[in-house]
Amino acid sequence: MSAINISAIEAGQLWSFHGGIHPPERKQLSNQTPIQTLPLSKTFVVPVKQHSGNSGEIMVAVGDYVRAGQPLTQPGLQRGLPVHAPTSGTVLAIDEQPIAHPSGLTDLTITLAADGQDAWYPTTPCPDYQQLSRAELLERIQAAGIAGLGGAGFPSAQKLALQRPLEYLIINGVECEPYITADDRLMREHAAEIISGTEILMQVSGCNKALIAIEENKPEAIAIFTQLLSERAATASSIALRQVPVKYPSGGEKQLIEILTGRQVPSRGLPIDVGLLMHNVGTAFAIHQAIVLGIPLIQRVVTVTGEQVDKPGNYWVRLGTPVADLLAYAGFHETTGKAAQRVIMGGPMMGFALANLQVPVVKITNCLLLPSTTELAPAQQEMNCIRCGACADVCPAQLLPQQLQWLAKAKDYDGLEQQNLFDCIECGACAYVCPSEIPLVHYYRKAKAEIRNIAREKAKAEIARERFEARQERLEREKQERLERHRQAAEARKAAQAEAVAAGADNPQDAVQAAIARAKARKAAQAAAAAKANDSAEGESS
Repeated sequence: MSAINISAIEAGQLWSFHGGIHPPERKQLSNQTPIQTLPLSKTFVVPVKQHSGNSGEIMVAVGDYVRAGQPLTQPGLQRGLPVHAPTSGTVLAIDEQPIAHPSGLTDLTITLAADGQDAWYPTTPCPDYQQLSRAELLERIQAAGIAGLGGAGFPSAQKLALQRPLEYLIINGVECEPYITADDRLMREHAAEIISGTEILMQVSGCNKALIAIEENKPEAIAIFTQLLSERAATASSIALRQVPVKYPSGGEKQLIEILTGRQVPSRGLPIDVGLLMHNVGTAFAIHQAIVLGIPLIQRVVTVTGEQVDKPGNYWVRLGTPVADLLAYAGFHETTGKAAQRVIMGGPMMGFALANLQVPVVKITNCLLLPSTTELAPAQQEMNCIRCGACADVCPAQLLPQQLQWLAKAKDYDGLEQQNLFDCIECGACAYVCPSEIPLVHYYRKAKAEIRNIAREKAKAEIARERFEARQERLEREKQERLERHRQAAEARKAAQAEAVAAGADNPQDAVQAAIARAKARKAAQAAAAAKANDSAEGESS
């Protein structure tokens, strides 16, 4: 990056990204009231894996009593991210239960019966965290079970552990998807904690400059951060605020980086490849809680919104809370049959409909949307593509959505790889503008899942092949070792025969037979001596 561009970043210049759309925001439904605390449920279902990557190893058993914040899993050999008890109670079951997934999949969960006491596991606060080493801070962040709360759920400690020079740490408070206001309310009510978490992230990452990005449609949050940063003279010079123009999906990682710095993250690359690191404001808040207060990640803010709920707003929800409990408290009346009301986890652009309301809230659950049919019409019948090109015009990743859809339907996975399918951030902008009502993102998600499954099966087959080849090599090696021992024994016999010939024996075989005869005679003499000794002992006893 040139010095001119660095100076432009310092001066607050903003750039833009290709495409994007401006859907109705509909955020005022839920951002007008403070965050409420949801009462504790009677039963919690805690998925062992709530993040991308490996799960931890279970360290509790059915019948165990646990307290709020107590680890239920440990990293283990694979360094999986742990999960913690959301409250105190007894472990009822450890089994497969439905989880929040578009396909209604099941996964390993820990079911907890709450005792209503909310007794806490001992915490280890560290307000003077500046005295801790980088390794100690990383270990605390890992032990607190913190994953990115912006949606991807990547373990934060692993992200921070990457050793590369950084120019900027970016704190993402854009929250560009319609309806969702969880980050907005969090920034309004906990700005100081977010700044504290940002400072911790700067210390861990070794980066001395940070940018906090907030979309322009959040004036209250912008005003609060502006005031706090101006009051903190020591911080104001290293943490700067940026107001991002309203355009969806400006909160996407690569899109926000391009807006703030003008840099483009390469295909299949990471922000760290261009000297940047990004975390969500919710993640910064959770890191403050974990380091300064010693509180692990057991709750998050969830937006409940839409015209079909009586009390839209934002709620502090313990992880593992059944979605049905949260909706009941917010005033949602479930219907069944053909008129069943859709419940969407996530926003209208990137969310998915839930088939089961007993699935739990997890670390990446930021919104539950309950729209009426007038504000969000049900999906219409898919029609043929008319090749209008609108999808390509709005794609923020500069892909060819129409081409990707054809390749996905044809299951041409090599072609999808060549067209950079995995650069798709699944923002839904292409489907939003499609006049043929083609669910483009559905095709991409399905193709990605199939490609990942093929890769996993290929990896398993490769491991099996390597194990088979290693076994064959071992068997061949053992065979050669046996043959070598036989060869050496044969050479030893030949050498003995040669020595016998050299000693004057007429026939080497005679020498061998003589040696055998001597051995037999020796054994016979030993047997006679033993018999004589036995006879003497019997005579004395009589």
